[in-house]
Amino acid sequence: MEQPVLNVSKLETHFFTDDGEIPAVDSVDFHINKGEVLGIVGESGSGKSVTSLSIMQLIQAPGKVVGGEITYKGENLLTKSEKEMRKIRGNEIGMIFQEPMTSLNPVFRIGNQLIEGIRIHKKWSKKKSWEHAISILKLVGLPRAEELMNEYPHQLSGGMRQRVMIAMAMACDPEVLIADEPTTALDVTIQAQILELMKKLNRETNTSIILITHDLGVVAEICDRIVVMYSGKIVEQGKTSDIFQQPKHPYTIGLIESVPDVRVRKDRLYSIPGNVPKPGSIQKGCHFAPRCSFAFDKCFEEDPVLLETGSNQQARCWLHEDEKKAAVLERVNS
Repeated sequence: MEQPVLNVSKLETHFFTDDGEIPAVDSVDFHINKGEVLGIVGESGSGKSVTSLSIMQLIQAPGKVVGGEITYKGENLLTKSEKEMRKIRGNEIGMIFQEPMTSLNPVFRIGNQLIEGIRIHKKWSKKKSWEHAISILKLVGLPRAEELMNEYPHQLSGGMRQRVMIAMAMACDPEVLIADEPTTALDVTIQAQILELMKKLNRETNTSIILITHDLGVVAEICDRIVVMYSGKIVEQGKTSDIFQQPKHPYTIGLIESVPDVRVRKDRLYSIPGNVPKPGSIQKGCHFAPRCSFAFDKCFEEDPVLLETGSNQQARCWLHEDEKKAAVLERVNS
């Protein structure tokens, strides 16, 4: 089998506060292969963005990665120094941050911000870097790329700024691209264009993409596999088609049920009752149990492990220990 380009194993990221040590990411395992698009989904507060920042080693105090391994091309990134990570960030692993207006520096022109990383990593002249930056802006579908190089972020629309962020992340041809909510706050037309752009980049450059989102519609559009996170843990993972057709965890079922369907008329849209718990507030049992309509005694006493529920599909749910209990979920799916 092909070796994963990036492998995350038993990753633990905690925040050290006045209230104690808070586990934001708790023993997370996943991998991504060359040319694959992996979706990480879950509600706000599930640990998705903290996971991505941990991969890039951008967790700031009071947060800290306290355990696990992040293996990129056979090397553990957690053993790298800051100087070594600067050579990897943007060059081999790129990242599109959640809000382009806060990620782009408002006092520097677009061109200056684009060529900075190119000159550092590629060691090219300013002229060659400038020409390459223009070609990347054209690649991501921005009109009048030459003029945009001399404009400031506030002169661009939200969709254009997001495309600039994608161009910046792709400028050095990274092996892996992490996209953290790349379509948040964009209208549906621009969202569709951004997703089509990412699919195009994946097809043409064979770049591996980790797409972090709460939007299952976006995941269904471009992802090969899905990792579902809840309260800092992975609760389900598998192929996109398998998870949409036969979700194995009550939380995943709830997320899919929450997606509006234009073919079905409802007086009220479904929503999962309750909220994501505050990290560290649940000391034992399944973290989803207080919101789960299928929970039974064991769910409140022991934290479940990821159980095999089918071909290349796993779910963190005690229901799958018992065929009769698992059959309840099957009936719901059908």
